Amino acid sequence: MYLKCSLVFGASIMQDRDLSEYNPSLSNTSKNLPCSHHLCKLGTNCKGPKEPCPYIVDYSSANTSTSGFLVEDKLHLASVSNHATKNHVQASVILGCGRIQSGSYLNGAAPDGVMGLGLGDISVPSLLAKAGLIQNSFSICFDENDSGRILFGDEVFATQQSTPFLPSAGKYGDYYVGLEHYCVGSFCLKLTQFQALVDSGTSFTYLPTEVYEKIVFEFDKQVNATRIHLQDSTFEYCYNASSQELHSIPSMRLMFTMNRSYLIHNPLLTDSENQAFSNFCLTLLQTDGEYGIIGQNFMKGYRLVFDRENLKLGWSKSNCQDINGNQAQLKPPSNDGSPNPLPTTEQQSIPNTHAVPPAVAKRASSNSSVAVPQQIPSWLGLMISLVLLVFCLPVT
Repeated sequence: MYLKCSLVFGASIMQDRDLSEYNPSLSNTSKNLPCSHHLCKLGTNCKGPKEPCPYIVDYSSANTSTSGFLVEDKLHLASVSNHATKNHVQASVILGCGRIQSGSYLNGAAPDGVMGLGLGDISVPSLLAKAGLIQNSFSICFDENDSGRILFGDEVFATQQSTPFLPSAGKYGDYYVGLEHYCVGSFCLKLTQFQALVDSGTSFTYLPTEVYEKIVFEFDKQVNATRIHLQDSTFEYCYNASSQELHSIPSMRLMFTMNRSYLIHNPLLTDSENQAFSNFCLTLLQTDGEYGIIGQNFMKGYRLVFDRENLKLGWSKSNCQDINGNQAQLKPPSNDGSPNPLPTTEQQSIPNTHAVPPAVAKRASSNSSVAVPQQIPSWLGLMISLVLLVFCLPVT
């Protein structure tokens, strides 16, 4: 039996909370991951096997990087179900304790850290699944207020639509899906062998330049509003519209393989000048890359299930409050009540996958101090291989 366990996030959750930096020396369950550990990828760079395992991550934007060391600590989880009784479990996870940051980190990006949800060996869902606590799957849901929840162990259910994940360079390292059409109103642009990365760590959605130009041209042709230039705006296509005109914005829809339809609930960023008029921008950006990125703005209003076991993405409409945890269960502790240890070497393989460092952020190889990220225009990817990046106080 398994139970789902939920992580709720958003600005409202942080109200009246006294947050502080994570300090490993103040945690009685924290310990350094030694260089000799089989999950330490940079162990060959260490002077000795008992030294703390280092990590280095470079991102694709503005010389952004982080480095530090890995520590093991306990993640406290509670099941999510309709029953009054809750199971509480301590799961061993690995934290990337950042000591040196650069680029966007110094400008306020991710002040509390980054959670990695990718297929890497030490991401949170990987460790929970390999320890036998959850199904090898999770869901994420964003509401219109930029709050939501992550549900570890969630599964694709019968009423959801789904599309398969696709390999990149022959390997399943990231959450790529295939798109066949991009529709604006009644117009549908046919796409040939087009792939998009589903990345909740990218705020907005990116399209290759050729596709982007065709989509924004069609949107501009159909929209009933006056195009304007907004100084310092990230977006190229912005408009001024009356309240009545806002109701006639053309819809946008993604068509995945097997004719699976995905309606974009709100592709706009709106700023109301007054009750009569509003400025709004189409939240699409272009990239020089060959594939697109489905960012957080296109995920709002959906319960997206990343089924890593069966290598598919599922989705259904959701307000993020209707997720009650009926589909899966979190295995309770053994009779002796001992916390679950990190998985052994034999537990490291992910069913039906070949885990590789994902594209958004790559760890440095064992013989190099610098990692070379692929050029993805996201300031920071959430679905990276590091389980959890936190900024730490010095250990005294």
